[in-house]
Amino acid sequence: MEQPEMEQPDAEPRKIKQPPVLFNKTQTLVAEIASLLGGPFIAYWNNPKGSVCHNDVVALHEILEKIGHQETIYLFIKSNGGNGQASLRLVNLLRQYCQRLVALVPLQCASAATMIALGANEILMGPLAYLTAVDTSLTHDLSPVDRHNNRVSVSLDELTRVIRLWQAEQSNKEDNPYKALFQHVHPLVIGAVDRAESLSLMLCKELLAYHVKDAATAEQIANTLNSKYPSHSYPILFEEARAVGLNVVHMSPLISTLLLELNEQYSEMGQPATTDFDEIRSHSNEILNIWESDDIQVHYREDKDWFYRIEERRWLILNDNSSWRRIERMNNRTKKSILHIS
Repeated sequence: MEQPEMEQPDAEPRKIKQPPVLFNKTQTLVAEIASLLGGPFIAYWNNPKGSVCHNDVVALHEILEKIGHQETIYLFIKSNGGNGQASLRLVNLLRQYCQRLVALVPLQCASAATMIALGANEILMGPLAYLTAVDTSLTHDLSPVDRHNNRVSVSLDELTRVIRLWQAEQSNKEDNPYKALFQHVHPLVIGAVDRAESLSLMLCKELLAYHVKDAATAEQIANTLNSKYPSHSYPILFEEARAVGLNVVHMSPLISTLLLELNEQYSEMGQPATTDFDEIRSHSNEILNIWESDDIQVHYREDKDWFYRIEERRWLILNDNSSWRRIERMNNRTKKSILHIS
């Protein structure tokens, strides 16, 4: 007699990978650094996908409310940049809680992060540290798209160089370079980028005004950082930063070593935790931005389902549970919660 087929049990659902949260380890380093500096210490860290953003201001406020008003605050910055207007808001908020702000830069402090450093009375730079130019690029709703169908950023310096090269190479000087340029870059994008460049200069002068009283000096520094360098990511090292007119000081080797150790812990927290279900479905779980001080950490975690739409050659977000998370230690107990920022 033929035996009936046995039903096969459903495959066990794949467990979604989670990024590590090393709160106890980072708190030990934060306390040691604050003790050596002799004042309150705040860490601000972005992974390569993170950026300076307006939500950072609310996250920083949570930290500052915890530590209260101080004479001096030491701010560790590691970031590839982001929104320059958010930089102004961050510095303005910090200045409401301290009389003196010291920026600690052991690694990259680029673009909008350089703007944050401009608002500090003093910038301590380690042997691996660099600042960058702050000329503004932006991603507009009408920006060109890349091969993945994603909008790309456009900078005024790039557009200016294209037009200058066109004019130098064209034999007929009456030809209009904009006619060809508009086929690739929308006119409204060019206008928006030009406006953003003016905004960048204004932001730099506003940030420097917190501690540079001579308006001419502030304008000279702002103009240099916005227009001198041929590359937005050009690394401004210690001597160059001093020549620009910034108040930079060499960081002590011990502080530099501890900050690099803290960066190593944050880098482990910020590693991508991607779960692939099949070739068109996956889940990403990644910590992008971290703020931390004594007994408190606030970080932003990306938590998304992704679906690859083959006909459009791009990944789409299906479920987005990304959020800011707060970890606080009170009475030797650790409390975790969601920080709702709309």
